[in-house]
Amino acid sequence: MSYGFGIVGCGMIAHFHAKAIQQLKGGKLVAVFTGHPEKAGSVIKGTKNCTVYTDYDAFLKHPGLDIVNICTPSGAHMEPAVTAAKSGKHVVVEKPLEITLKRCDKIITTCDKAGVQLCTIFPSRFSPVNQTLKKAIDSGKFGRLTLGDTYVKWWRSQEYYDSGDWRGTWDLDGGGALMNQAIHNVDLLIWLMGPIVECGAITDTLSHKRIDVEDTAVVTVRFANGALGIIEATTSAHPGLLRKVEIHGTLGTAIVEQEHLLLWQFDPMTAQDRRIKRKFTQGSATQGGAADPKAISHQGHHDQLKDFIQALKNRTAPLVDGREGRHSVEMVLAVYKASETGRRVTLPLKSDPRIAQRSGLKKQ
Repeated sequence: MSYGFGIVGCGMIAHFHAKAIQQLKGGKLVAVFTGHPEKAGSVIKGTKNCTVYTDYDAFLKHPGLDIVNICTPSGAHMEPAVTAAKSGKHVVVEKPLEITLKRCDKIITTCDKAGVQLCTIFPSRFSPVNQTLKKAIDSGKFGRLTLGDTYVKWWRSQEYYDSGDWRGTWDLDGGGALMNQAIHNVDLLIWLMGPIVECGAITDTLSHKRIDVEDTAVVTVRFANGALGIIEATTSAHPGLLRKVEIHGTLGTAIVEQEHLLLWQFDPMTAQDRRIKRKFTQGSATQGGAADPKAISHQGHHDQLKDFIQALKNRTAPLVDGREGRHSVEMVLAVYKASETGRRVTLPLKSDPRIAQRSGLKKQ
């Protein structure tokens, strides 16, 4: 069976969805919806028989449309996702799922009621090195987990934020370096280490103008398993460094930089450990968006959409469904609350935090 995909929005990330779909076995891009049809040509380049719509209802009625990929700004995910689900389409939402818990929950519950599948895009989970790391953690190889840290020290120019009215706003970006860029690694850390139950944070805007959100954040966390951790996120670290994840335990340590290993050390070291080191200690193929948001590979999107198709065929949940996608949003919102109040915040949150400086409080 071949599934027909449709993309909503023709911004930068839509190009990566289109490339991923083009290389899928069992999937094809059949339609695109956009309010700016002049941008559609570059998205559908190389795709045959793909129709461009400016009417959303007509888009959803396109023959053979099975899956809708939401590629609108973060705070504009809910409306098209909910409408697509109500029309019986499976839904793929680019990260973050949404920018408030209420809006995340609306997407999740609507998909549940409609009986359609929901996926949140977090391609880092699908990289071979992170898959290997996850298996090692789950097998108990690290002993007792003691520390789980992640560092996203990226650079974004002022021109990047000035390039779109939605960038750097609470209403549509939902936050800054944490909600937009580092949320990939927030999700990755939760997936690897388990739930976060407490956090404290300091955030600030240190190097950019005309934005409402943070460009620098330092967060301390406690995981449900008792381990501690740190999250550092910034778009103010020139020239932009590769992102890192560090996992430490009583029997070993692993450090992953982008898609390769800096350290894989255990007591005892086995033949399999040595094979893993040889396999993943090569340099990263890309800069992973450290300084240029377009400098990423579409391979992770491809692998995640492949997983989604497999879930549809098997009638099982995809690896990153809506509830999985909600975790990282909740964590980022907890960080904002901790930074605003100067107090440690416990998770799960009972409701969306009310933060005074956020104009996005109007968005429910």
